[in-house]
Amino acid sequence: MADACCATDAPRAVSAAEAVATPPVAAVWRVRELQAAAASGVLLLLSLFLPAPWSTGATWAALLVGAATFVPGTLRGLLKGRLGVGLLMTVAAVGAVALGQYGEAATLAFLFSVAEGLEGYAVARTRHGLRALLDLVPPSATVRRGGTDTEVPVGELGVGDVLLVKPGERLATDGVVAAGRSALDTSVVTGESVPVEAGPGAEVFAGCVNGAGALEITVTATARDNSLARLVHIVHEAQERKGASQRLAQRFARPLVPGVLVLAALIGALGSLFGDPGVWIERSLVVLVAAAPCAFALSVPVAVVAAIGAASKAGVLVKGGAAVEALGQVKVVALDKTGTLTRNEPVVIDVVPVAGTARDRVLAVAAALEARSEHPLAAAILAAVDAARDPVPGEDVEAVPGNGLTGTVEGRPARLGKPGFVEAGPLAADVVRLQDAGATVVLVEHDRVLLGAVAVRDEIRPEAAEAVKALRGQGIRVVMLTGDNTRTAAAIGAAAGIGDVRAELLPRDKSRIVTELRAAHGPVAMVGDGINDAPALATADAGIAMGAMGSDVAVEAADIALMGEDLRRLPDAVAHTRAARRVFTQNLLMSGGILVALVPLAATGALGLATVVAVHELAEVLVIGNGIRAGRAKHLPAHAALRSAPRAADRSTPYRRTSLPIFPGPFDLAGRSAQAETPVPAAPAPSGCRCCA
Repeated sequence: MADACCATDAPRAVSAAEAVATPPVAAVWRVRELQAAAASGVLLLLSLFLPAPWSTGATWAALLVGAATFVPGTLRGLLKGRLGVGLLMTVAAVGAVALGQYGEAATLAFLFSVAEGLEGYAVARTRHGLRALLDLVPPSATVRRGGTDTEVPVGELGVGDVLLVKPGERLATDGVVAAGRSALDTSVVTGESVPVEAGPGAEVFAGCVNGAGALEITVTATARDNSLARLVHIVHEAQERKGASQRLAQRFARPLVPGVLVLAALIGALGSLFGDPGVWIERSLVVLVAAAPCAFALSVPVAVVAAIGAASKAGVLVKGGAAVEALGQVKVVALDKTGTLTRNEPVVIDVVPVAGTARDRVLAVAAALEARSEHPLAAAILAAVDAARDPVPGEDVEAVPGNGLTGTVEGRPARLGKPGFVEAGPLAADVVRLQDAGATVVLVEHDRVLLGAVAVRDEIRPEAAEAVKALRGQGIRVVMLTGDNTRTAAAIGAAAGIGDVRAELLPRDKSRIVTELRAAHGPVAMVGDGINDAPALATADAGIAMGAMGSDVAVEAADIALMGEDLRRLPDAVAHTRAARRVFTQNLLMSGGILVALVPLAATGALGLATVVAVHELAEVLVIGNGIRAGRAKHLPAHAALRSAPRAADRSTPYRRTSLPIFPGPFDLAGRSAQAETPVPAAPAPSGCRCCA
């Protein structure tokens, strides 16, 4: 580990399979370096009480045992052209022996081996913290093959197998529910405490705990490639990404090693010309130890690894030190509307029939026209239909671009569409009221007679206002950016407590606004769905994907991913990364200050080798210990369960659609293309489906 801080080898990505196969970290007393350090310390202590011949032997033994933890690695690194901190320690120890100061050399080897062992254990413990998630997968699973239920090792599961999960069991891998209904505890993967209802067609993930119902699940990923394995793989890669502070520490540490060697040589050579060679050579060796930058180089990496591991366990995937730093210093958070502040699952919020018409009649005709549609607004209408009054699908249904649908229902002509395509008549005031509330309103007509209006709205997340309030409490400016129309955006913004609302934006407009916000207020974090908002996510100092569990696209598109659907994790993540940055700063100042103080004191002879070794290695231990503090989950609490109305897609009806995708399709709810960035020709309207675009 001594040379790791100054190594030049490029980090190698860790595959999902390797992450799964990584052995668990050993207990602290089983770490080889610490065992050697303990033995070296015991021998060094014995040397103080043994008679002369035996005392010297114990001192030499202590030196050799301690040096064995770093000298071999140092020599291997030297052969590869790497000048690490271990080289400084090795030269100093050899020099001390040459001067006959065996006790100081043994003390140096003992203390450095302690620091090496603690460093290795700290990094291994934090890196393996997330790997513990893989241990939540059961060792075996029950599958149905050839009509027979068989228990097989998890490693033998193949894509297409039918997995049988009993109540209370953990899911062995990812899959899609083929039969059965149950509530799943997904907290292990998403950090959310609220159980998720799962039925046929629902996507489920490895490690989740099944509730009271039995499930049959079609396997979609092997144990080595499931969501947990991918998560570990991504975090291992993320830990290799370096932030600005980490790069600063390494830029300082790498040239310092050869610089210190040159400085020590000059001190020894020049001092020997004008003074006692023995004194100045000894001082040069002390300078070598005093200027060792290992504590400085370790000041950020240990804290980064600890912070990332703690965040990942809470459902916040932070992709490296750069992302930790970026999120920890944001001054502005820009929130997308659809799928971020809202669920991206429109529901029917109101049905207004004309006098003398039943509410169910309005929905029945609307559902008959929408029966074969896959549009989200159609899914909302179909989900709102009473299952006991199943509508008969309409005939000859055709879309009228920019207006709505026409067709035949029960042998008579019917229409559904935006106000203007179907006249609002006596419902004009109701239409305006619903549109002002941010709803999309469609009017339903049957046999040339107006039946009523149906209002559909993508409901705001119940925790959105709480999350926005928490961000403001952290001194962060909150802005909403959306492609939806101004009226809908204003309604959602007001409900969430956001005063700065920018609406009717193309993807490139969002990117431009992020740049403007950064220039005016400071670093910006953009929260979006990872696809439509990709330009803005890339432009922002910190791009954050919302609800990304199970979506590789979202994880790859952002610097940070909130794996669950709870928006309260956003201010939690900001608070966590801010705390981590404070730890970075403390470590850098402490380790840098020690270097600045020790070098001149060592060069002038004010401090001897033993004192410098003790101070330097104690500083390294303190830096590591302080860095581990960044892994505390103090700012990542478990939130109380959210209470919200049932989602449209969860209601039982023959026309019920499976859960809507996390991301919008080719067109967002503003009627704009998320791919081509060009508006779809549209008449003015409050929201956007194909009938109201």
